[in-house]
Amino acid sequence: MVELEPIRNPESAIQDASRRVCVVGSANTDMVVKCPHLPAPGETVLGGRFVTAPGGKGANQAVAAARCGAEVTFVACLGDDALGDQALEHYRAEGIDVSWIRRVAGTPSGVALIFVDDGGENEIVVVSGANGLLTPADVEAASAAIAAADVLLVQLETPLETIFCALRIAREHGVTTILDPAPAQSLSGDLLRLTDLAIPNEHELSVLTGRDVQSPGDELAAAERLLVSGVGGVIVTLGGRGALVVTRNGSERLAGVPVEAVDATAAGDAFAGGLAAGLAGGGSLKDALRFATATSALSVTKLGAQPSLPTQSEVERFLGRQ
Repeated sequence: MVELEPIRNPESAIQDASRRVCVVGSANTDMVVKCPHLPAPGETVLGGRFVTAPGGKGANQAVAAARCGAEVTFVACLGDDALGDQALEHYRAEGIDVSWIRRVAGTPSGVALIFVDDGGENEIVVVSGANGLLTPADVEAASAAIAAADVLLVQLETPLETIFCALRIAREHGVTTILDPAPAQSLSGDLLRLTDLAIPNEHELSVLTGRDVQSPGDELAAAERLLVSGVGGVIVTLGGRGALVVTRNGSERLAGVPVEAVDATAAGDAFAGGLAAGLAGGGSLKDALRFATATSALSVTKLGAQPSLPTQSEVERFLGRQ
């Protein structure tokens, strides 16, 4: 078994009070429909429950980190519509610093249309709206907030040049960087070299590396290729099978936590937010991964993205029962 090295000071506990996370990314409103099975092309399926809730990978991860005890700053764009008004008030209620969220006149806020089947699997269509207008200038304006963070967390639902700018600023100030490479797309070596931790799922890992990922051996080989590209460490999220952690010191497989799945929509975002909150306190990577895995497991037991995200106390109670 490979001992995972800490990203930061190993003596600090995950419950450290001064945990600062900056999230640069997308903000959407999710419109979720429960259905018996996901529709095939051309098929009409009669749905059941319908839920409207705040979403977007960036916002989900910001809320997840905040509920896990971190002080969170969110850098994003919202439209000048009612959905944007509701989202902004929601972030404030979650205790998130919204100083660097820009409202874009004449542009709708982002929307995600989500179908969830009885087994918890989902299909998602995202309409970017204002998310596509988040610019490097927005990130430069928030550079002091990025520099003051312990961890920067980014995803790929906003323009790549904006994400690159955020990673560059974080690297210049010694801030730990986490990249959730979703939606899947190929990335430049320059961007990957600014990433301390990449957290792809199997599909995203395949797209990033150009390798077909079908087996545990494929996962390891592809993750090692990503290390060669300049990423500091790779955590391959495997759903109910747990995660594969690959660093330059070796690899380790972490077991999944069995739960009754209701909706897996926010599982990856819960993992990312929990991981960022854990690392921001200076805790070891191993402890942060245990916390993130529990955060993700709890999130799939409820319907919706942000409504499913657990609090720090819920995660700690859950871990205490394991």
